[in-house]
Amino acid sequence: MFEYSMIQMVRTHAHKLDKPLRDKVLNLYKPFKWTPCVFHKLSEKYLKKTKKLSIIIEFEKDCHLEGCQEVDLVFTKKRGCKIRNEFSSVSCCSADITPTVLADVLSSCNHIKKIYLNSEVKALLDTAVPSANAKNIVRNGTKLTGKGVTVAIIDTGIYPHKDLSGRITNFVDFINQKTDPYDDNGHGTHCAGDAVGNGAASSGLYMGPAPEANVVGVKVLDKQGSGSLETVMQGVEWCINYNEANPDEKIDIISMSLGSTAQQYENEDADPMVQIVEQAWQKGIVVCVAAGNEGPDARTISSPGISNHVITVGALDDNNTSDTKSDDDVASFSSRGPTIYGLIKPDLLAPGVNIVSLRSPNSYIDKIQKESRVGTDYVTLSGTSMATPICAGVAALILQHNPNATPQTVKELLIIHADSWKDRDPNIYGAGYINGEKSIPK
Repeated sequence: MFEYSMIQMVRTHAHKLDKPLRDKVLNLYKPFKWTPCVFHKLSEKYLKKTKKLSIIIEFEKDCHLEGCQEVDLVFTKKRGCKIRNEFSSVSCCSADITPTVLADVLSSCNHIKKIYLNSEVKALLDTAVPSANAKNIVRNGTKLTGKGVTVAIIDTGIYPHKDLSGRITNFVDFINQKTDPYDDNGHGTHCAGDAVGNGAASSGLYMGPAPEANVVGVKVLDKQGSGSLETVMQGVEWCINYNEANPDEKIDIISMSLGSTAQQYENEDADPMVQIVEQAWQKGIVVCVAAGNEGPDARTISSPGISNHVITVGALDDNNTSDTKSDDDVASFSSRGPTIYGLIKPDLLAPGVNIVSLRSPNSYIDKIQKESRVGTDYVTLSGTSMATPICAGVAALILQHNPNATPQTVKELLIIHADSWKDRDPNIYGAGYINGEKSIPK
């Protein structure tokens, strides 16, 4: 079997192919176990020319344009092979490719640094605001509500709920290319409410930390809550480009309640999902990401939460009380550190158990979790998915108070002023549980 050309390709270029892609190519030979040997050569030839692989190609630094041109030249007259999207901010492109053309690209293109499988990314789903101590915060005579701050929810979309009325300032859809706000899953709508819902449909009962902040919906996950590395990269880069085109109406915060299993590269910065969120961070956008719901095991932090820059949020179980000193603890499902690179994570905890937030009627979650509905306008969900936008909402209050605060400053304020337990493992509890009141300087 080891004389097969695709195996030889993987062995020759292993340093330029990430493990999921190597495994994907090698697994193409699995059916050969049940195929007579006489047909192996013919079968391999057919697979090499017809099997489509969805990939992300990373080019060497400052070689994005030349790299895309090289790849495009190889793709000429190759049926079904094409560059789908370019990500100039991180020198990458996404492409559809066959194994035959993959071999050609690896052997003839000089600017390729690494090629990744376009892996699946999923929504991380498994009394909140009082627990976060983020209600009725007053500074300089002004009650902080997130007014003037914009939060982008990169998720399954946003349903135009009453609690968001007049504050969905933009919407983009990388799944179905629709232009009007919608959410066929329900996860993104819940997250939007966790951050910026104003409680209009509940007389203020179910309100996020930043009830006057604006929100932008960036749909990168489908009806089932699944997307890909490519769609997430599209969403984050759209936010970066949006700010460049709209300098007076910038996105201030990105909230990402999604992720995928972290893969082992030479370091976390080699992960393309980490690269794109860190690019947003460097461009001045605060990025809050979910730790993941793979606890209580260690080393379960999802990507891009493994980044050493962004704010990685675990879930607190506040036991439905606002007294954060008596009966609170980390949620059992909340992912634990260290990351697969040895970094201490999560950064902090926010409420993430039995969170009541906005319902998207007739969405996927709405249909399969009818028992979780709260009245006609709300639904209860749990997960680090819920904790992350609550953190983003508190970050919006910090930025309302100090619009010039950098992402690093926001992160430091949240971490330094988190309420901590004594003698607790930071790879479980981070710096402690979020405290909005303490995090905003007087």
